[in-house]
Amino acid sequence: MARPLETDTFAALEKREWAKADVAQSYARVFAKAADMVAPYLTQAVGGTKGMDALDLCCGHGNVAATLVKTGARVTGLDFSPAMLDMARAAVPGARFVEGDAMNLPFTDASFDAVTIGFGMPHVPDPPSLLAEARRVMRPGGRIAFSVWCGPEVDTALGYVFEAIAEHGAPEIILPPGPGANDYADPALAFSALEAAGFAGCHQFLVASEWQVEDPGAPYDFFLEGTARGGALLRPQPAKNAAAIRAAVVKRVLEKHGSGPRWHVPIPAVITTAGAV
Repeated sequence: MARPLETDTFAALEKREWAKADVAQSYARVFAKAADMVAPYLTQAVGGTKGMDALDLCCGHGNVAATLVKTGARVTGLDFSPAMLDMARAAVPGARFVEGDAMNLPFTDASFDAVTIGFGMPHVPDPPSLLAEARRVMRPGGRIAFSVWCGPEVDTALGYVFEAIAEHGAPEIILPPGPGANDYADPALAFSALEAAGFAGCHQFLVASEWQVEDPGAPYDFFLEGTARGGALLRPQPAKNAAAIRAAVVKRVLEKHGSGPRWHVPIPAVITTAGAV
């Protein structure tokens, strides 16, 4: 019978995996090359400008905060991972970074003109609570923008990897219950949650982010070494299963994107924006 990974809750898994310096550093070094392509669009979506008070939730290693700082905004970043915050403080000295819970923000009401959330929605146990807190600390008329990786219904490395896990992974290795990795790419869910939290004028657009790699198995390696959810499924795999998963990813990349020697592997993202009312 399938049983969850050795953790009591989804929240515990996320906090444990992202607290690992090697996982956080691998994400920042390679996986985030795609996320970095999305960061400027988040800043544009909230109208980043000089003098704005901007809050970057689930800030990770600071890539979105860096684009906000470049506009002249006063930037505060928040994350639950000390390992990520160490990198953010070193990379973006012009911003202030706080360790905390995105569902229980340590800020007073109406403190910020804008909130960005770069790929943080699937990493909190209760995304609607995150949105409610984001609205609480925003001033009326402020903008929110969050990014989510597209799901396997489009051509994406995420689909290549998770479909390979479903086909070749050890069946006893499963995640504890939690938000779906791509739930908030769905406009029906995203817009409904935003409106319930006190936002209006919801809009979505696609960013064609990608990885440029010299190894067709690189997407497997990126998820293995630099993610919490995917890594938690991949790292415990028996050697035979791991080899089969990686081989399936290689096969898919070669089928979809040619024989190389370099591959442009898509991992597109959806950005959702709205205004505080």
